[in-house]
Amino acid sequence: MRQIGRGMLAGVVAAGLAMGAVAATKKGAVSDIGWPMHGFNTGEDRFSPLTGIDKANVSRLGLAWYHEFDTDRGQEATPIVVGDRLYVTTAWSKVGAFDAATGKQLWFFDPKVPGQRGFDACCDVVNRGAAVDGDRLFVGTIDGRLIALNRHTGKQLWSVQTTDPTKPYTITGAPRVVRGKVIIGNGGAEYGVRGYVTAYDAATGKQVWRFYTVPGDPAKGPDGAASDPQMAEAAKTWFGKWYDMGGGGTVWDSIVYDADLNRLYIGVGNGGPHNQGVRSEGKGDNLFIGSVVALDPDTGKYIWHYQETPGDTWDYTSTQTIILADLPIDGVNRKVILHAPKNAFFYVIDRQTGKPISATPYSKQTWATGVDMATGRPIEAPGARWFNSEKPFPLLPGPNGAHNWYPMAYSPKQRLAYIPTTENSLSPLSPPKEFTFRPGSWNMGTNLTTGKLPDDPAIIKKVAASRTGALVAWDPIANKQKWRVDYPTNFNGGLLVTASDLLFQGTATGHFLAYGADDGAKLWDSGDVGTGIMAGPVTYTVKGVQYVAVMAGIGGSAISSGILAPQQGRRNGRLLVFRLDGKAKLPPYQPIEYPDFRAPMPQAAAEVLEKGRVAYANNCMVCHGPSADGGILPDLRRSPLIAEKASFDAVLIDGALAPNGMISFKGKLSEEEVEAVRLYLMQRSAERK
Repeated sequence: MRQIGRGMLAGVVAAGLAMGAVAATKKGAVSDIGWPMHGFNTGEDRFSPLTGIDKANVSRLGLAWYHEFDTDRGQEATPIVVGDRLYVTTAWSKVGAFDAATGKQLWFFDPKVPGQRGFDACCDVVNRGAAVDGDRLFVGTIDGRLIALNRHTGKQLWSVQTTDPTKPYTITGAPRVVRGKVIIGNGGAEYGVRGYVTAYDAATGKQVWRFYTVPGDPAKGPDGAASDPQMAEAAKTWFGKWYDMGGGGTVWDSIVYDADLNRLYIGVGNGGPHNQGVRSEGKGDNLFIGSVVALDPDTGKYIWHYQETPGDTWDYTSTQTIILADLPIDGVNRKVILHAPKNAFFYVIDRQTGKPISATPYSKQTWATGVDMATGRPIEAPGARWFNSEKPFPLLPGPNGAHNWYPMAYSPKQRLAYIPTTENSLSPLSPPKEFTFRPGSWNMGTNLTTGKLPDDPAIIKKVAASRTGALVAWDPIANKQKWRVDYPTNFNGGLLVTASDLLFQGTATGHFLAYGADDGAKLWDSGDVGTGIMAGPVTYTVKGVQYVAVMAGIGGSAISSGILAPQQGRRNGRLLVFRLDGKAKLPPYQPIEYPDFRAPMPQAAAEVLEKGRVAYANNCMVCHGPSADGGILPDLRRSPLIAEKASFDAVLIDGALAPNGMISFKGKLSEEEVEAVRLYLMQRSAERK
């Protein structure tokens, strides 16, 4: 169904019937089309056959209803719509059910994730969505649980801990339901964990199979590399004692079922630590990090893999959107995977064999000059393996990638893929002076102390202007860009494309837009909705009326940008639902009054302040910005707590704010380091302009 011409819409609707996207009325007539799966269908192309909203009337779109949530953290979920009910997850792994036409809340489920587990989430306490199968709804939680709910009542049916709760695993991705099994991965590569994906029985929660994505300690029993032939082979590509640091390779987002071939494809994440020099003695491909892997969905057995970034040392995950399509390649119809991972190459991969058909840059990059199609391996640029260099390597794309988790879409009608790209400024990567693995903390193996910005508004403005984004329409047959729309910021949202050639995307600056899918012409703008939009939109009908829904709420990896984040301050997330001639109005956000506190310059030795700067960079920067300037999360320079040692210690050592997600650093930082951080923050406060 994914290869559709202009005269084949009826075939699309028929295919939708087959996968449960279309309901039938009592009279047997085709009625409403929902959004039953994370990517709409098993191929996850995010292409809807709906045509009620089209180029001629899209200008009439207005807000039908909205719902404001109880959290100001990032919102990344794709809603699920079955019948007349819309289900959505929010930050902190909460779930809500709504009447899809009116917005009436039907139930709300809070898994009560302990606040301190937020520290284990590298990129905010986000959740990308639920899965529905029959009367059950499934959601993963930040603290590693997989929960089944009755989708009609919100009552919990079963819960299983999918991770070792003593280790800093997280779940932010959406589960997938495949042949009676719920498939779920996890995150935490930066914290020292070993990645895997697991299948559970959808009815009972009993584990069916588990596939590890990196080998374990060969000397340790059933989970070690020596116990499984495939893991034993993978272990030959690793060196040193990687298993003491986890190895990474977490499957934190893309999991796709191929109904045609009965295969499961998973996107595998980065190595942990990022620095291959400390992770694997600077050697080896380190399978299966940076790979697309095909598995048997019934047994979890390995079928094939294609490694897009061998021996990753740049945080180039392959967890980005995997889309299945049928394409005519050199006159032959091929079943392919379309993939635009972080590393800036667009891959067309044969689903039967796992062999790449093409690999072409879709964004600016400096780490490789191309891909050798005879071997499928990247041709690395001199100095790209920065851990061997005396000079920092000017990396493009940076660790956020040219395309991160934001869902891309594909129109089988236009035969174009649509990629929400990020074009960061050059990221100078260099190794730290020394590296010590810290269990349960950030372990990137990079020099994090170089990120502080000068206190010069003109320089900050210039750096911010270099962090841009684009919507790229990519032709996977011709292997080239067809058109693009440039944005002044990064962290823009995921995509939805329809059979009426409309393409929807939200922006980090808080606008929801519609473009022509054929030419990129801007057709509609919601106006400012008050908060940035990162999530992927959906469309559906109820009683013949078409709606377009999207989650709004900036956060995610944007929290690490500090003052360079596209939106400053904190605003609660909202679910926004539009229809033709919608008349609802959004209330304005109430401005948050931040303290105007300024600490006196501390009387501290230069070496103490430097110790505090290094400790801040290695422990605090990811949430509070490289220059301690907050951005989305609190600006620590303005906190009166930094002026009093006892108050600061109550938070950093005693964990007074742990329920809010601000953990105790007892055991992670010495008392001397905590005091040095406080004095450094006082210095930053006194210097602020």
